[in-house]
Amino acid sequence: MFYDEAKIYVKAGDGGNGAVAFRREKFVPKGGPSGGDGGRGGNVILRADSSLSTLADFRYRTHYRAERGGHGQGKNKHGRDAPDLVLRVPVGVVVKDALTGEILADLTEEGQEVIVARGGRGGKGNARFVSPINRAPTYAEKGEPGEERWIILELKLMADVGLIGMPNAGKSSLLARISAAKPKIAPYPFTTLSPVLGVVRLGEGESFVVADIPGLIEGAHRGAGLGLKFLRHIERTRLLVHVVDMTLPWEEILKNWQVVNRELGLYNPQLAQRPQVIAANKIDIPGWEEKLERLKPYWADYPVFPISAATGEGVSALLSFLNQKLKELPPPPRAEVKEEPGVAPQESVEVERQGNIFVVKDKEIEKRVAMTYLDNPIALQKLQKYFKSIGLEELLEKRGIQPGDTVRIGSYEFTYYKEGEGDGGEGAQDGSGPGPAPGG
Repeated sequence: MFYDEAKIYVKAGDGGNGAVAFRREKFVPKGGPSGGDGGRGGNVILRADSSLSTLADFRYRTHYRAERGGHGQGKNKHGRDAPDLVLRVPVGVVVKDALTGEILADLTEEGQEVIVARGGRGGKGNARFVSPINRAPTYAEKGEPGEERWIILELKLMADVGLIGMPNAGKSSLLARISAAKPKIAPYPFTTLSPVLGVVRLGEGESFVVADIPGLIEGAHRGAGLGLKFLRHIERTRLLVHVVDMTLPWEEILKNWQVVNRELGLYNPQLAQRPQVIAANKIDIPGWEEKLERLKPYWADYPVFPISAATGEGVSALLSFLNQKLKELPPPPRAEVKEEPGVAPQESVEVERQGNIFVVKDKEIEKRVAMTYLDNPIALQKLQKYFKSIGLEELLEKRGIQPGDTVRIGSYEFTYYKEGEGDGGEGAQDGSGPGPAPGG
């Protein structure tokens, strides 16, 4: 079964926790801190593999998680870095963020890779926090949470030439004639239910790839027939061969040709500008010459090749033209990948009020909280100082927070106190750990 779209959840590995430890050796009475760092969590990587031709594997398994890094240990032993999780995808896959629709990557070459979720760094052990003021720190960091997201994989076939046209125009017959591909051929509409690739070989070093795109009908850009499902596969092609059925009345031939071109333009205006060749098919059946004369004024701007996919007549001339034309055309444009601009934490902080609960949304703040041992008073005090340094307390007051209200950051909750009241600041309300991963 051909699958050209999939939605999957990816979760990179969390970093390993840093350790709190001290040297305890017989002849070293004050050995000092010796807690090692945690290891890095594994990345989730997509790698283009030309041996794959469908996204079927991702239809049956949709959740992928990389391993977390190893925890630090005493005697300054660092945790191991976790291996990356590499997922193989077909060449031609476009990767999108499911939430924003942003294009993350366009994998058009064999072996091309993209990191779709980065593993968290390991937390620092207490040996890292030694200072002239604090010679024996009793706190460490938790590992940084790995990135997680839902992504959409869209496969766009990598073909030089796309065969387009109405159902039963003879596209599959033409592909079978010019290549070793064996598409299903029958005298009824929608025989081809998925795109089929074929390689045309004209000689030493003279070859190109042709895609037979399932027939388009009026309304295809809105999903009518099979159009919307397969229109994306035309976007990679550099040249279109519009196959028309010359056994139909000339008015119907013209109407069908106009309908297909209109659907291309409505789906993607750039496709309407793509170079196009007309293959006037089924000339083995008498009566085509008069129809072609009637149609020539409408096709004046297009190269027209009368052919018979059944007998092979005229096909050689068409292939020679396509081969020469492809040498002149530039490679197809790749999907535009937008880079995420770096934003300072305090510039991106959002506070959403839900009754007496104030939800703080900021990746850097959420990461700081997740990496803090909230049951450690010293670590918690450092976190409170960080909140003040970025102006979070002031921002909460502007939103109308009152002592006793709840502040939610990620999956953790805090109770807000004015300085000098309660426990003297924002303290952990409970010792519960993170809840279910978002989107998991």
